[in-house]
Amino acid sequence: MIEVKNLTKKYGTHIAVDNLSFRVERGMVYGFLGPNGAGKSTTMNMMTGYIAATGGTVCINGYDILKEPKKAKKCIGYLPEQPPVYQDMTVWEYLDFAAQLKQVKKPERRKQLETIIEQMQVFEVKDQLIKNLSKGYKQRVGFAQAIIGYPEVIILDEPMTGLDPKQIIEIRTLIKELSRTHTIILSSHILSEVSAVCDYILIISKGKLVASDTPEGLMTLMKGGRQLELCVCGTEDKLCEILNNIREIDHFVIENGKKEEECNAIIRVGAESDIRKELFYRLASADMPIMRLGISEKSLEDVFLELTGDGMETEVMEDGSSL
Repeated sequence: MIEVKNLTKKYGTHIAVDNLSFRVERGMVYGFLGPNGAGKSTTMNMMTGYIAATGGTVCINGYDILKEPKKAKKCIGYLPEQPPVYQDMTVWEYLDFAAQLKQVKKPERRKQLETIIEQMQVFEVKDQLIKNLSKGYKQRVGFAQAIIGYPEVIILDEPMTGLDPKQIIEIRTLIKELSRTHTIILSSHILSEVSAVCDYILIISKGKLVASDTPEGLMTLMKGGRQLELCVCGTEDKLCEILNNIREIDHFVIENGKKEEECNAIIRVGAESDIRKELFYRLASADMPIMRLGISEKSLEDVFLELTGDGMETEVMEDGSSL
C-alpha cells in the first residue's frame, strides 16, 4: 500500500528524518509514536508531498509521490495538526470547496458530502461559520475534508491535540469507524492515543525508526523480565541466603525496611519465570513472614522511554494519569 525507502530530510546541518524505511499494509491503523521533535510531522509532510525529501522515495499504491504526484495524492486524505479550515466559510461551503479541489464530479458531490457530514456527525452545524465551532467540531470538519473523494489512505497528524477528554474519546471512536474502509496512519507523542486505536506502532526518535511492531509485540520485545518487590520480617543475611538458592533469580538487591524487624528486596527474574510459590515455601520454612509481595512488569510507557532514550512531556490523560 505505502512503501517508504531511505527517506531523509535535512535542514542545513540538522537531520530531521534519517534514512527512514517502512511499509504500510492495507486495511490497518498505524501509529507514529515519538517525542516532540522526533520527525513525525516531517515524515508525514514528505509522505503527502507537502515538502520534498532530501533523499529516498515514497510510493503510494505504486505511485511515486514526487514523480507521479497527482496519482499518488489522489490516494491520500490528509489532516494536518492544525485543521486547514477557512474560518469565514460555513461547514457546507468549506466541504463543497474541498470537494471541488479534489475534483469530485458535480453529480456525485452533493450525495457524497451529505454522507460524509452524517458520518462525521456535523450535520447540526453544517450551516454555521467554522470560526464559531468548538475545537472538537473543527477537528471533525477537518476529518470530513480528509475523506472527501474516499481516498484509500488517511494520514492524521496529532489528531487529538488540544481536545478535552470527551472529544478525545469521540475522535478515537471516529478513527475506529474509518478504519473499516480506510488504511489510517496517525502520529502522536501521547502513548495512550496510539495504543488505544492502532494495530501497529512505529516508534521514531531523532529521525530514526527504533522499533516497529504491534502494541503486544513491543511489550514482548522489551519484556526483559519481571521485577518482584518483597518485604519480609527477618534479617538481611537470612534473606540473602534464601534468594541465592533460587536459580531463576537473575539479580536482587536487599535494603532495610521501614520497620526495624523488616527488610526489603527488589528481585529480577526471567520473563517466563514465576518464583512466588517457591519463595513462599522457603520463607515460611525459615520463619520469615511475607509482609508484602508485588510484581511489576514493563508497561508500554517504559518501552517507549527505553527505545527513544528521551523523557516525554508530562501529559495529563483522561484517566487522570500522566506521561
